[in-house]
Amino acid sequence: MHYYQCPAIGDGSDLAIDKQNDLAAFRLGDGEGKPFLPLRRSQPRLGEDIAAYGFPLTGVLSDSIKVTTGNINSLVGIENDTRYLQVSTPLQPGNSGGPVVDQWGSIVGVSTAVLGSGFTNATGIAAQNVNFAIRSNVVELFLQSRGIQFDAADPASDAKPFSTADLSDKVVPSVVQVLCHGGGKTVADTAIPPTAAEAPAPRSETSSDASIKEAAVEVVRNLIERDGGDASSSLRAVASIYADSISYYGKQKSIAEVLADKRDYFMRWPERDYRIRDGSLMVTCTNGACMVSGIYDWVVRSIPRNKQAQGSARFSYTISLGANPKIISEAGNVVKPARPLGAAFSVRTVRARWFCPATTPTPAEPPSPQASCGPAQQAPLAAAA
Repeated sequence: MHYYQCPAIGDGSDLAIDKQNDLAAFRLGDGEGKPFLPLRRSQPRLGEDIAAYGFPLTGVLSDSIKVTTGNINSLVGIENDTRYLQVSTPLQPGNSGGPVVDQWGSIVGVSTAVLGSGFTNATGIAAQNVNFAIRSNVVELFLQSRGIQFDAADPASDAKPFSTADLSDKVVPSVVQVLCHGGGKTVADTAIPPTAAEAPAPRSETSSDASIKEAAVEVVRNLIERDGGDASSSLRAVASIYADSISYYGKQKSIAEVLADKRDYFMRWPERDYRIRDGSLMVTCTNGACMVSGIYDWVVRSIPRNKQAQGSARFSYTISLGANPKIISEAGNVVKPARPLGAAFSVRTVRARWFCPATTPTPAEPPSPQASCGPAQQAPLAAAA
């Protein structure tokens, strides 16, 4: 019999576990009103400054929370495992399950493992400060699959990064120690046993894994780049590929609300052109869903209103797998603010597409492409799932 407890809050219940990705979540009966941290929506950057929080070496060190700082050393883990980030924030048993945050306090990953004695015994190489964190988008897929609500956000374009001390003031109230009681002893950790602090076994990608990722990318590429000039057809296509309820830019919306938003934007900007930037796509598939993210460049125009604009934005779509794949989440944020284009603009002809951007292009919020793919694009996902 096992149960989970936070010494400062109380016992936990409704445990949800993702063994494949070493994640767990549970409900705290006395946790109402406890502050929480948002997941980082945009992709992390190589070399980005980060901080890790946790309770390492409980029973040896003090009982207080600890912080270590470092950088993102690699955007992939062992043997190119895209679920992980390699980080230089020193980790010990007891850090596992703790947040790795950016300079604004958003979670970029969850501390998971180190390249430790097991690797040294097997290879004779004493690796120094090689640590891993599971990516926040994998955490997001886990929470979505369990129906657990969360916040995801990015800092404002003009937000200044916190110092480590100020960052700790923001983060520490949201991090608690978790004790797992069972088997005659108490294991102190932030989510999983200390033995999990050894490096994760690399997961070989099978041909089925690759086909699922390729199919997910194809859905999103058709969603963003496919031609089309008929508003009614575009909206019917959106209705066919989106789920009945969608996490829509951080808020849960019905398909009717999403369609109304797209219909309004389609009428405001009849001509739109979106192109995914080469090399920007990233795909993570786990827990019965695939998350596809990247950057697109866009141009929009309305001849009746004599307006046009262009810019760049990050995007993120989550697609549920199975017999009838559906988009269950859509998000994005500005990379380059929208700017109006003069009458002399003639870089290329802007053609109507099979999508309906959802927001008016302003310096704070670029339009986001909305479209769909036909059954031919959905079939590979259904077959591979």
